[in-house]
Amino acid sequence: MSAHAAPAPQAPRSGISPTTQIFLAMIVGIAIGYFFPAAAYPKVLTALKATSSVFLRLIKTLIVPLLFSTLVIGIAGHGDDMKKVGRLALRSIIYFEVVTTLALVIGLVAVNLLQPGVGLTLADATATAGAEFSQTKVTFTGVIEHMFPASFFDAAAKNEVLQIVVFSILFAVGVARVQGKPKQVMLDFCDSLAQVMFKFTGLVMAFAPYGVAAAIGITVSQSGLGVLTRLFLLVLTLYLALIVFVLCVLLPVALVAKIPLRGFWRHVQQPWLLAFSTASSEAALPLAMENLEKFGIPKRIIAFVLPTGYSFNLDGSTLYLAVASVFAAQIAGIEMPVSQQLLMMLTLMLTSKGVAAVPRASLVILSGALAMFQLPLEAIAVILGVDAIMDMARTSVNLLGNCLATAVMARWEGEFPEHPPEHVAA
Repeated sequence: MSAHAAPAPQAPRSGISPTTQIFLAMIVGIAIGYFFPAAAYPKVLTALKATSSVFLRLIKTLIVPLLFSTLVIGIAGHGDDMKKVGRLALRSIIYFEVVTTLALVIGLVAVNLLQPGVGLTLADATATAGAEFSQTKVTFTGVIEHMFPASFFDAAAKNEVLQIVVFSILFAVGVARVQGKPKQVMLDFCDSLAQVMFKFTGLVMAFAPYGVAAAIGITVSQSGLGVLTRLFLLVLTLYLALIVFVLCVLLPVALVAKIPLRGFWRHVQQPWLLAFSTASSEAALPLAMENLEKFGIPKRIIAFVLPTGYSFNLDGSTLYLAVASVFAAQIAGIEMPVSQQLLMMLTLMLTSKGVAAVPRASLVILSGALAMFQLPLEAIAVILGVDAIMDMARTSVNLLGNCLATAVMARWEGEFPEHPPEHVAA
């Protein structure tokens, strides 16, 4: 596919790489948020929210046509060989479960060692915050049912990624079973759509620095740089646990799979920065798909593993859930034996699958777990004070973990490029 060439249009004019532009935009956003706090400058906050919203809306317009076209091409392009698809799905699910379990274990160890909740109280919290999120009930059977769309157009309108993936896979299998001109027409249509959408991605990414600056500015403007002071240890616990997870799980996985680290990082650093600065996995998905293809990974693997991982391989979010749930028990002064903590982790591991499309999904899952284990929902109000900053970290690790999973699956399938490029192709 000629979609390899979808550069951010700004780079040639300014001489500054897209990654540097995003990094500089983060600094500008922090400065704007600091010098124009929301309480004193509500109009500035309104402008920031509008700018950030426009960027995220543009990103969301990319997701459905890009996922649909690349999945259909990737699966139906293999003809009648559906064994490859089934094998890739099985391997992906096994990989996802192993890695997310390790994330839960690391989070559990970190929160028990550092005990960030000891010394804090619920005096300043309100029960309404926890109750708000607990109203959304998430069950395992509900998640399974939610995977299958009642209407493709309804799923597309709501950007239900997992439903789009399921529909696209079934549609692609149907295309693969058709012979002759109808099949070729559909494949040509999807290939053309994918190429156009990658060009569309390049246009949208020209607006990325403004969207990133606005998203960071909103967080700092509303919470201030001092947002970390009271709950600094909770944030530190999460960030340290995520660093340990990256170094002790993701890095060894990359080394064992013989993924060239320098080239891999250069291809994922820009979508990683996008995920971190906007705290939105959706914002980074189209660019991550494009850059992984530039890295040499086949389209069929990218189109299946990456979006599926957004629902089943949320490494950062599952680790966060482990930290936050035990933190809630600590600030309530409740002693939880290891056996109960492990049971809660098993519950979180099951109920957190397939809910990426739920707004603030991690808080929804967390509130459900707290209610199930008779822990105070008021803890949600305490966590909300720094949730935006923690969300940036867990979202970026989600993105990094899914990009690595895609590369590992390509290696496992014997389709990883023999000499992947070191630099992102322009």
